[in-house]
Amino acid sequence: MALARILVDGYSLLHSWPELARGHARHSASARDELVNVLRRYSDAVQTPITVVFDGAGHRGTRQETQSTEQVEILYSRAGQTADQIIERVTHRMKPFGEVLAVTDDFAERDTVIAMGGFASSCENFIQTMQSALKDLEREVQHYNSVEKRRYKRS
Repeated sequence: MALARILVDGYSLLHSWPELARGHARHSASARDELVNVLRRYSDAVQTPITVVFDGAGHRGTRQETQSTEQVEILYSRAGQTADQIIERVTHRMKPFGEVLAVTDDFAERDTVIAMGGFASSCENFIQTMQSALKDLEREVQHYNSVEKRRYKRS
């Protein structure tokens, strides 16, 4: 079965990637927006939808700064609920559609997702995979642009 969705523990990934939102608190709207923007680019590159889950427990005010799109869904846990619980529920519900990849640094959560039939990745590994895919895409676009530029000059 194909990978149906990537599930990301948003704050876990932000904590593992301090250079992503330099100058912003890791739980800030700006940091979340930066993360979501990178996840959108990655989702477009690999053509796999992503659900990013932020632990909303204990946070006040609006958390819906960035809107979900078809490729990147943004979820916030409610009071009394954790991002891990949402990831587990989505993993279970996605089973008929294909396998999921959960991205978190929580070892117990990774083990749970694997026991449910999904795949799991550490944040560090996922960051490397994502950066590599985005660099490959950038190289392909640059190559395509240079070919088109030469072709245009010949016309």
